[in-house]
Order: sequence, then structure tokens, then C-alpha cells
Amino acid sequence: MLRIQSFGGWPVLARMLKNRIGRIGLLCLIGLISSALTRADDAPSKGWPQFLGPDRTGVSTETGLITKWPANGPREVWRVPGGVGMSAVVVQGGKAITLVQKQGRQWALCLDAETGQPLWETDLAPMYRNQMGDGPRATPTITDGTVFVHTGEGILAALNLKDGNLLWQLNLIEKLDAEIADYGMTSSPLVVGGRVIVTVGAPSATVAAVDIKTGEIAWTAGEGHPAGYSSAAVRKVGGREQIVVFHGNGAFGLDPKTGAELWGHDYVTDFNCNIATPIAVDDGVLLSAGENHGSVLLGLTPKGDGFDVAPRWSSLGSKSTLRNEWQTSVQVGDALFGFDNVGSAGPVTHLCCVNPKTGERNWQELRFGKGNLIAADGKLFIVTMQGELVVVKADPRKFTVLGRKAVVEKTRQAPALADGRLFIRDDKDIVCVDVRQK
Repeated sequence: MLRIQSFGGWPVLARMLKNRIGRIGLLCLIGLISSALTRADDAPSKGWPQFLGPDRTGVSTETGLITKWPANGPREVWRVPGGVGMSAVVVQGGKAITLVQKQGRQWALCLDAETGQPLWETDLAPMYRNQMGDGPRATPTITDGTVFVHTGEGILAALNLKDGNLLWQLNLIEKLDAEIADYGMTSSPLVVGGRVIVTVGAPSATVAAVDIKTGEIAWTAGEGHPAGYSSAAVRKVGGREQIVVFHGNGAFGLDPKTGAELWGHDYVTDFNCNIATPIAVDDGVLLSAGENHGSVLLGLTPKGDGFDVAPRWSSLGSKSTLRNEWQTSVQVGDALFGFDNVGSAGPVTHLCCVNPKTGERNWQELRFGKGNLIAADGKLFIVTMQGELVVVKADPRKFTVLGRKAVVEKTRQAPALADGRLFIRDDKDIVCVDVRQK
């Protein structure tokens, strides 16, 4: 970057250049330099601003990441105390944010992404307890200087990214006469078109869209569906961008502006345990659930203002090739990588690679164990439930491990990747690990 102050500021630089190139040339050159400086200063760093990353697919475009495992594993950059909860870390603008439970309360916690130094914390709600684990479940979302959070009992709130000050909050469970889901409210806020969307599961409002500035409900959609435990996502499928929601007993697509329902599909699971986020595969929608349910790829055919829905392939039941229990699969090229859970939420989980066009299995690593994965630079970055970081090649032909290292204690939170660093947490610590290639 050109440092103007070394020339005594713009006036001195301008006089020097004017003598050499004339007024017109000077204006052109200053314009070019100003543009370059603006790009350098304003260009956003690579970030992970929401659940499952920039596009909510679990896939990052970052490159230059680890290809050879260091002798002692990737370097730990920092480690700081956090708190209880299942919320993952999000990273944007040099800040790392997650939700934790401590001191009898639920908090939004903001750290300096480079150093781990605490920047601010905001008290959100009383502590949340549940038989499946205490604390907040949903992952925050950062957009345009605002952080959107969703607590374990369903309070949606907006915070100022700079200082954590509360901008507004709304108890959607009370407002819409809903009930807290059996295992807590887990919908990570989705921001689209000036609104923040979460799944509520109220009798007359499966989904609610709230104005990001005012905190007022803009529209609701769906009736009679339990919330489930998935987070909505924007997907371009059937040739049209839409909000895809995997609720407690099925899925539907919604118009982002109005909430109008475009299509629906029943997908009933035990205890409303539809948890994985729907992903777009080959212009269709992939739904997957554990508890021996399996996966289905839905094809959407335009019809009037909406779509007809028909499975392109399905792999269901105890012989399914892919049963995502609470982990969302990722697509890398022509391969789908994910966790295949066997039985009724049992301990046996395989890591597998599936052909996304057919649902047929390419390979399977038996009893790999439960965990979460994201993808970047031709690799899978996996954090197991036991707290190990495992890096696997995203190879559709075979399973190849680059290395593995214990990083945290037992965890169910998904990792985040920003600027070559992984952000991982458990119920005690938040950890930053450098995974850049040295």
C-alpha cells in the first residue's frame, strides 16, 4: 500500500506530480491511487459471518491451507475461556463472536479474532437448561455492522457489532403463542432482504421474518408445523432463489420478499429431529436426517407461482447411504461428504462420500465417530465430538487423512474458518488454530 504520509500528505504529493505530468495526468493518477487505497482499506477480510459460512453451505473459497501435517499438528494461536452452549463461532471484521452460558445467564461474547482478547459481552437472557445440553444452541449472524442472535428459549435480538449494545429484542415464542421445542430453539438467524428469519414452530407461524432495523415482524409463513432443529438457508433451486426451511415434519420453500409458500414436502422423523440444513444439489434440494431415516434429493419443476416437487433419488431406512443426524453435509465438486449415523441416535457414525446425482456411496470410513465438518482448499476440516481436529482430503475416490490432533474437550459445535484460521469451541474454551500452509 502507498503511504502518502511519507510524502508529507496529499498537497505535497500533488505539487510534485503536477510538475511532472500536468493537471489531467495528475487527476487520473490520483483517481487510480485513491481507488487502490479504497480497495485496500475497504476490502473485507475472508470471514465466516454466519452458521456454515458465507453461503451457509459449509464450504469456503479460501486457499493456501495445510497440505502437510506438522510434527505437532497445526499451531494453536490462542485459547480463552468461553462458556457452555452449542453455538458455533462466527468471524467478520476482525471479531469472533459466539453465544455462551455462564454465571447463570446467556451471553453474546465478542473476541479479537487475532489475539482472543475480549472486546465486549452482552447479557441476553437467563440461563437455559435442557436434558440434551444446557445453554444457547443457535449460531449468531453478522451483517452490516449488526449481530443477530437467537437464545435457547427463543429470544431474537440485534446487537451493535462495534460495542455489543442491544438494538432490539423480541421474544417470538411469547409473541406468536408458540412453545419452546423439546430440545431448545436452534434456528440460527438468516438475514435476507432486510429481514432476519428464524423457525419458530407456532401454530400459525412456522417461520417468522423480522425487520432488521425495527425488530417488528414483517411476515410469517407456514401453519401447524413444529419448529424442528434446522436452520433455514437461501438456495437457488428450480431456477429461483428462495428460502428453504427444514421444519419438524417436512420442508418448504418460501419467497424471500413475502414469505409465500412455493412448495412443500413431508419428511416426518422421530421427535421432530430434522436438524441438518438443506443444501442445493444439482438444482434440487437435499434433505437428510438421522434416526435411520436417510436422505432424499427433491427436484423442483416450476408450476404457476410455485413448484411441483418429486424425488430424484432417495436413500431411506436402515440401508441408507447418508443419514445426517445433526451435521450438514458439504458438496465439493462432484462429491458429497457427510456423516452417516446408524440406528436411533446411536454411537455408531461413519464418514462417507456419496455421489450427489445418484445417492450411491463412493466410500465409507466405518465408525469414524460423530462430528462436524466444513470444506476448503480441497480438504475437509472435521471436529469430532471428542474434540479432535481431523483434516481429510476431499477425495471422491478414497478416504485419506492428513492428520489429527486433540484440540478441545467434548463438543458438538461446528468449526469456523477465516483467514487461514479455524475457530473451535467446547463448553469451556474457545480456541483459534492456524491451518495455513507454511
